[in-house]
Amino acid sequence: MSITKTSFGEMSDGEKVYSYLLDNGNGLSAEILTYGGIIKNLYVTDKKGKKTDVVLGRDTLEDYLKNDGYLGALIGRHANRIARGQFELGGEKYSVGINEGHNSLHGGNVGFDQKVWSTKEKDAAEPSLELSIVSKDGEEGFPGKLDVTVTYTLTKENALKINYKAVSDKDTVVNMTNHSYFNLAGHASGTIDNQILQINSGFYTPNDNECMPTGEVLSVMGTPFDFRAPKPIGQDINSDFEQIEMFGGYDHNFAIAGRGYRKAAAAKCLENGITMEVYTDKPAMQLYTSNALPEGIYKGGERYNIHQAFCLETQYFPNAMAHSHYPSPILKKDEEYNFTTEYRFIVK
Repeated sequence: MSITKTSFGEMSDGEKVYSYLLDNGNGLSAEILTYGGIIKNLYVTDKKGKKTDVVLGRDTLEDYLKNDGYLGALIGRHANRIARGQFELGGEKYSVGINEGHNSLHGGNVGFDQKVWSTKEKDAAEPSLELSIVSKDGEEGFPGKLDVTVTYTLTKENALKINYKAVSDKDTVVNMTNHSYFNLAGHASGTIDNQILQINSGFYTPNDNECMPTGEVLSVMGTPFDFRAPKPIGQDINSDFEQIEMFGGYDHNFAIAGRGYRKAAAAKCLENGITMEVYTDKPAMQLYTSNALPEGIYKGGERYNIHQAFCLETQYFPNAMAHSHYPSPILKKDEEYNFTTEYRFIVK
């Protein structure tokens, strides 16, 4: 069990960025950056004893500053999309940063993924790193001064646990997540088509042509979105089903069955025996199959291709403020936002 801190460069204003390597001493280690709370590397020891880096990433701070794809980053205040960057809260209309066509994506123009976070480290039996920021009232158009704390912990049971907390001095909306791109065969191993995925969900939300949920909540039965039984991710990824064709794969929200802290999904690489289970107390999860990563050089000099990874982003439903039947992302003044997501690794 250990935590190692190293320099990872400087921002243009001279603010220093650091890397923290957490190791649980049981075959799991994670490298976390203070810039964006990014999970840069996540090493799992496979069934042959090989350390496998199961997340996509970049090598340098300069590469991450390009902000292409949100690789491994903490997302906030509001993960996913807000239509036209507008919502109504308490009888007032708010306009937030527009950064994807007509819409707001992942917090707007300067979201939490582009902040340098303050840190506290705890080198214990379960090493953890606490990151914190203060988001000012009106930042990116969101109401309320928001005090945010996110804690990464490597557990004895070989899980990366992420706890999100926030308190606001005004009613606001909050929907935080992590945007890691997973490839359980290793970040440089090619497509994830043959990796097996199961999602604990009978319903998904179809999108319009801007990847914005229409407001419908449809059954997965008889569609490529049926992951209730485990199946290869690539089985239907090139289907002529309209919702798949529109986005070149999956970029959709699933309503996770049940309430409270529960298992949301499980993915497995048959070749190396690595299984990743996802647990959360959020109501939903976005499956994204890396349909549109920009071309270029990534971690280790690799060129990532389409469907090189999958994201499992636990969240509230996208654009939830526009649909009263969606679970609400409203955080009341002085109440605590407190959610946990866990990526648990099993090797056999």
